[in-house]
Amino acid sequence: MYGFNWELTELYSQTLLITLFFFFFFVIWQCHDQNQQMPNTSSVSEFLLLAFADTRELQILHFGLFLGIYLAALLGNGLILTAVACDHRLHTPMDFFLLNLALLDLGCISTTLPKAMANALWDTRTISYQGCAAQVFFFLFFISAEYSILTVMAYDRYAAICKPLHYGSLVGSRACAQMAAAAWGSGFLNAVLHTATTFSLPLCQGNAVDQFFCEISQILKLSCSDTYLREFGALVFSFSLAFGCFVFIVVSYVQILRAVLRMPSEQGRHKAFSMCLPHLAVVSLFLSTAMFAYLKPPSISSPSLDLVVAVLYVVVPPAVNPLIYSMRNQDLKATLKKMILVVIFT
Repeated sequence: MYGFNWELTELYSQTLLITLFFFFFFVIWQCHDQNQQMPNTSSVSEFLLLAFADTRELQILHFGLFLGIYLAALLGNGLILTAVACDHRLHTPMDFFLLNLALLDLGCISTTLPKAMANALWDTRTISYQGCAAQVFFFLFFISAEYSILTVMAYDRYAAICKPLHYGSLVGSRACAQMAAAAWGSGFLNAVLHTATTFSLPLCQGNAVDQFFCEISQILKLSCSDTYLREFGALVFSFSLAFGCFVFIVVSYVQILRAVLRMPSEQGRHKAFSMCLPHLAVVSLFLSTAMFAYLKPPSISSPSLDLVVAVLYVVVPPAVNPLIYSMRNQDLKATLKKMILVVIFT
């Protein structure tokens, strides 16, 4: 049984790597095909982002609000990174994945919010063509990798609760490294695919982006090309991977729930729920905001609503995730308290 579980972990990791392998060749084919058939004839050199407000007073107010959120995200995720790196009690697989999640949260919010705050502070709306392409790439990179890490964390919770006797072999250091590398790699390749596809299309519908950051759906509205087949194919491929991760998370928690309900001890059930609650809360926040942003009916869509929804799924999760995890993880909470006391009294 022990050997079977180790082989299962190896098979899981190899499946992720094989998926990335085919994903890589799909990206190469897409980029080559676009370079041959769809050169970018756009003369756009910069884009105009959507402003948070029209009056100067409200712009300053928005700048102060988002500055506070950004500093809270930097502080919360920075404390988690420091705590996990410095405290040997937090050198567990779950804390390793939490460290990766904190890094991705920092990257995600740092890709979009500083530019929006600068525009609000200086009363501008512009972003260069190259800056917009970089923002699209890094945002997709971090958000895709974060979704993959959350999927891996669901597997970690499944192994800890459903296979506790074999947890050390199922989620060993080698398996953790492979799954984390696959998560970061999937984010990178997904970002390359969509960025290359989007910015290979010629743009002739102006340069005003109806969002506070460069978003693919808004940039595609500016395209004068009717060849959306490539972008549609990329979206289908990404949706298939995202749906696969979603199914994996759901199946994992169904198995976890069944295992918890079979536990004879109420204390054991409470401990199991405490282990899963932070991850489940983070996944729910991530998926609910993203799904509402991209799957809401067009009839209720408007620039102001799109702006509010984008703030909810781009800005709020990176700032809230550290709070969610620190509230339920007793070791992490104790380490953070110790760190804060050291800073205060030194």
